[in-house]
Amino acid sequence: MATFFYKLGCLAFRRRGTTALLWLLILIGAGFAASSAPPPPADTFSMPGTESQKAFDLLEEKFPAAGADGASARVVVRAPEGERITDPEHKTAVAGLVADLGENPKVSRVTDPLTSGAVSKDGTTAYAVATYEVMATELKDTEHDALDKTLRSGRDAGLTVEAGGDAVKIDTTMSGAGEKIGLLISAIVLLTTFGSLIAAGMPLLTALIGIGTGISVITALSSTLGLSSTTSTLAMMLGLAVGIDYALFIVSRYRSELLEGHDRQEAAGRAVGTAGSAVVFAGLTVIVALAGLSVVNIPVLTKMGLAAAGTVAVAVLIAVTLVPALLGFAPVRVLRRRDRAAFRGKPLSARQQRKAAKRVAKQAKQRPNLGARWAGYVLRHPVAVLLVGVVGLGAVALPAADLELGLPGEGTMAPDTTQRKAYDMLSASFGDGFNGPLTVTVESDRAAAVAKEVGERFAEENGVASVAAVTANEAGDTAIFSVVPASGPNDTATEDLVRSLRDLAGALEGDTGSEILISGQPALFIDFSRTLDEALLPYLGLVVGLAFLLLMVVFRSVLVPFKAALGFLLSVGAALGAVVAVFQKGWFADVFGVEQPGPVMSTMPILMIGVVFGLAMDYEVFLVSRMREAYVHGATSGEAVVTGFRYGGRVVSAAALIMISVFSGFIVEDNDLIAMMGFALASAVLFDAFVVRLAIVPALFALLGTKAWWLPRWLDRLLPNLDVEGAKLSRHPAGAPASYRYPRREQELIR
Repeated sequence: MATFFYKLGCLAFRRRGTTALLWLLILIGAGFAASSAPPPPADTFSMPGTESQKAFDLLEEKFPAAGADGASARVVVRAPEGERITDPEHKTAVAGLVADLGENPKVSRVTDPLTSGAVSKDGTTAYAVATYEVMATELKDTEHDALDKTLRSGRDAGLTVEAGGDAVKIDTTMSGAGEKIGLLISAIVLLTTFGSLIAAGMPLLTALIGIGTGISVITALSSTLGLSSTTSTLAMMLGLAVGIDYALFIVSRYRSELLEGHDRQEAAGRAVGTAGSAVVFAGLTVIVALAGLSVVNIPVLTKMGLAAAGTVAVAVLIAVTLVPALLGFAPVRVLRRRDRAAFRGKPLSARQQRKAAKRVAKQAKQRPNLGARWAGYVLRHPVAVLLVGVVGLGAVALPAADLELGLPGEGTMAPDTTQRKAYDMLSASFGDGFNGPLTVTVESDRAAAVAKEVGERFAEENGVASVAAVTANEAGDTAIFSVVPASGPNDTATEDLVRSLRDLAGALEGDTGSEILISGQPALFIDFSRTLDEALLPYLGLVVGLAFLLLMVVFRSVLVPFKAALGFLLSVGAALGAVVAVFQKGWFADVFGVEQPGPVMSTMPILMIGVVFGLAMDYEVFLVSRMREAYVHGATSGEAVVTGFRYGGRVVSAAALIMISVFSGFIVEDNDLIAMMGFALASAVLFDAFVVRLAIVPALFALLGTKAWWLPRWLDRLLPNLDVEGAKLSRHPAGAPASYRYPRREQELIR
């Protein structure tokens, strides 16, 4: 495999103009396709196989009048303190507000609270419902501005007026600030790492080309494949991070090969043959983790995972083709200024190459870098480093024991939003369960009569505040009614009520010969949680199993993939604990801009598991592949660890800082899920790269010694030898090359 990528790197370096032109044409073609594609469809949410989804489908088929085709706004009005909304002057103000709502653009009908009975028992609060002709995603600024103007007119009349519902504008667009912040910090890290503007700019340029290509393809296919506008969010976040990192590793390896005296084209080929092979396998682990989200059987997660996996695949292709091509345009200027002098003019002769290799070995002997010194320290104190790392991550993970999951809603919005104010007003005046009613759908030959009987039985259950009147469709075979719980939508008591009502519905189905389905926000959350719980173990088994096989092929070891998986669990646990501490408990909420602490979004943990697993394996592959390379070339186990850190520690640290900066930039976004994902991924990379991979991993290698590379003989014969470490590229078959002959000073580091 290393030989194939070596030839690919040489070809791209030699045919740099053609390679760059091809990628430019691909980018332009994808951009043109995206610009001419139909607009993406509206966001939809479905959970095949659940009772809630079955109820939604039945309503759409049998009872379209109860569907949610049109957007709605629930306008809540409250009289001043000590007064009633039914007072003459306030009745006039409410009537004027209802009239204004009816005149708003795209509004089809408005309910008058004074005639429909939508007034609280104390007479202080009422609500009107405005239904629109179009879906919420089709509403424009004109409709939103008209609604805002109506609310202001009601407030000017002396009433407290707030509004909720999907017709109320929520700014969920990506501001772009996250990408800009991430790119700026990434540029600083790259410039510090490489000491060359050309070398620093190359990963940024290729990452932007990869993002542009990937997002354009997603946009072009959005209408055909049903990809919504939010599908590309995760793809953009990951594509930017891995695109920079993958190019960073290849550019860094090219510089190392060049300084060791290899010809420029040879250096490019060897960089792609070794670091490029690691990039391919690292990318495969990320792709497997993201594509594996399809086993969850929630279409929105499947689409997000596949779109992000496609963008990562583009980043891998760019890294092994476009990066060596760009190196061909500036083969020497990617070096630091002080290193360029020796490479000006013609390529080095064989004698000059030998001198360069000796010079590199001499420099390593004189001053082992920080990575080599840190590896030496860990090798001398493995138990202490291992205990500190494991205990520290365990302590950070403790808040995860109090994890509470929930779906986003108006009750979790910031307190200063009109949706949250309307939500609180309705809860205070109509009861905690008013904002989370259950919808009961009955399908039967005599649907109205059966539904009335079912409603009477449900009204007798503990925890039911009220049961609404039954409404049947024109055919008379489907009827619906609402059940208002006594507790709030996110309360445990409401979940218990849903389960008890579903059990009762199952018994009533046999007695009445009908089908009774319960949906609504609390029921939806229960079904969603059950779907995720049932899919979690198969998902982990699939992802971890495939990645384990990949890593076993790469490292030809059983213990290395095993400890990589254990390290991933530590990283995920610590990251989840940090998310719970900040977003649920509100610790350091002001620092991270968390306006309203609350339950962690249900989709976040499984998304985080998929993404973090892929990224964790990235750093495992990049760091340990260099150790494996040294081990194959004749180094001892301890020397291999030092070599891995001497050549890879600085680059892995830079790559981790880049990923952290990219993900952290998304914390400033207004979208709660994006901000939470940005924080979770940044935390996970911080813990995984700097604690697990740079501390716990070398400590385990120190304790295991040569056993870390153990592989049963029968398994060794079965596994294909892909030569990821580039043993076939070595010019020193009789022994270790110059770069792996360890000076006395470096041998002392591991004693």
